[in-house]
Formats: sequence, C-alpha cells, structure tokens
Amino acid sequence: GNTALMLDVARHAGLPWDMLLCADLFGHYKPDPQVYLGACRLLDLPPQEVMLCAAHNYDLKAARALGLKTAFIARPLEYGPGQTQDLAAEQDWDLIASDLPDLHRQLAASA
Repeated sequence: GNTALMLDVARHAGLPWDMLLCADLFGHYKPDPQVYLGACRLLDLPPQEVMLCAAHNYDLKAARALGLKTAFIARPLEYGPGQTQDLAAEQDWDLIASDLPDLHRQLAASA
C-alpha cells in the first residue's frame, strides 16, 4: 500500500514505528532495486546493515540479491482463506517468523 495507508494501518494497530518507508516514496515499486536501495540511502546505511521484513518471497529474494538481510513473516490469510502463495518461507531467509511478536523475540535474542 501507499504511505498514507500504511501510516493509518500502523496507527490503528498501535505500532510505534520510528520510520515507515513505502515504495511510493521512490517512484518505483518492488521488486525494483531502486526501492530497496532508496530505503538504504534514506537510512544512510549500507544494504548489509538493513533488513527487509516481508510476507512475500519474491520481495525477500530481490532484497537479498542486493545484500539486504531478510525476514519472512507469515501472513497465510493476507489474501483470504483461499490463498495459495507465500504460505511459507520458500528459501532459508535470515529469520523466519510466524508473526511480528515472534520476529521481535528473534531479533531481541540475537542482539
């Protein structure tokens, strides 16, 4: 979704993000490398120090190809009960989480 939509979702869910970067900020859409590399530039970090957390395997594959760390977060009902894609991690991503709290636990344990 676009930045305004993602901000509304985050506020409604009570997610205290420090920053929210969406593809529309870069005038390109994932998996275009400009999105991932643009986010790294805005953060002033090299790709190796940035992690993309996503529920889409194609998205993680593109990010990994550019050197970003990857975390798969399962969202098996994102497209409804008939969803057939992205039900599970399709590669050995850096982290594989069942949900955001699980990702938080894994990140905290590795710190």
